Amino acid sequence: MKKVLVVTGTRAEYGLLYWTMKEIEKDDELGLQLIVTGSHLSKKYGYTVEKIKKDGFKIDEEIDMIIDSNRKSSIVKSMGLEMIQMAQAFDRLNPDILLILGDRYETFVAAICAMMMNIPIAHMNGGEVTEGAIDDQIRYAITKIAHIHFVGADVYKERIIKMGEEPWRVYNVGQAGLENIERLKLLEKEEVEEQLGIKFDKKVFLITYHPVTLDVDNTESQVDNLLSAVSNFDARYIFTYPNADFGNQIIIKKINEFAKNNKNANVYYNLGQLRYLSLLKYIDVMIGNSSSGIIEAPFFKLPVINIGNRQDGRLKNKNIIDVGYDKDSIVEGIEKVFYDKTFRKNLNNIENLFGSGSTSFKIVKILKEIKLNKKLLSKKITY
Repeated sequence: MKKVLVVTGTRAEYGLLYWTMKEIEKDDELGLQLIVTGSHLSKKYGYTVEKIKKDGFKIDEEIDMIIDSNRKSSIVKSMGLEMIQMAQAFDRLNPDILLILGDRYETFVAAICAMMMNIPIAHMNGGEVTEGAIDDQIRYAITKIAHIHFVGADVYKERIIKMGEEPWRVYNVGQAGLENIERLKLLEKEEVEEQLGIKFDKKVFLITYHPVTLDVDNTESQVDNLLSAVSNFDARYIFTYPNADFGNQIIIKKINEFAKNNKNANVYYNLGQLRYLSLLKYIDVMIGNSSSGIIEAPFFKLPVINIGNRQDGRLKNKNIIDVGYDKDSIVEGIEKVFYDKTFRKNLNNIENLFGSGSTSFKIVKILKEIKLNKKLLSKKITY
């Protein structure tokens, strides 16, 4: 039996890994191992490790590593703490293969440990581009470290091959986010209202804003502009917490202050996968810079105001309105959502750019068939 070790550090990443983990767990030829780290173990972010346990997963190791500080060095120190504990966990668990997703620093540490310990690495969601964040550099570094690549679209597959990766290592399995939508029984509108304690009696804005890690010094003004812009509209504001990148404390402080002074605003640490995806069915617009606006929102034909350059370079559908960081640009984007007839008409012509929603089955099949040998570990550059 192949032991597949999954490492997860954030709620969003776990949501994308969920079905693949379930299918690995069910398969007779694969064994699931699980390390939970990062914001999952932070009360500030909702202590989402409890959600993983409630989902029925056995956690083999919990690595508590976040140093919560305003210093830029805090993340680097956190990575150091994680690396020591991760290496010890790898020694104990002795996995046959590491499966990781995306571009988080927690994931990067796991990849480095596996590389140095000759453990094959399978990486999901490589080949994508987010020009406004340090994520790109982490994602590309993991791509060059990884031995198997599970990507979400043909354009990402081609990009990885152009980076010199051997074509036989790269598989288009579609975006995992679509599988969540296909396989979950989403809540009815009344159920969402009841669980959130909110009446959808006016326009509903879902707002998620993450730090732009290559422009973190301007975070405060960016959030001020966003909050000032949405205040121009009579709506219900649903805020979700940003990720655990440097600069998030400013965002958290600002949105909580806004909610304290606005009876129509609610802030959530973590909506959970089911509530979050169900919410996308019933809201009027998503605002911010989250990748879910790029991947999951098009399925619901949901308009998205994408602020700034954090998601620049990604494959985008017709539901996306790219705007700048200034208030006027954001206001214009929101007005376009509600008053531009051409834009509204184009929402009905959205294409599926990211696969059929069967990502987990494809990944499990490949993991079972892949041979763990010297050829897999010995990477060659093919320019």
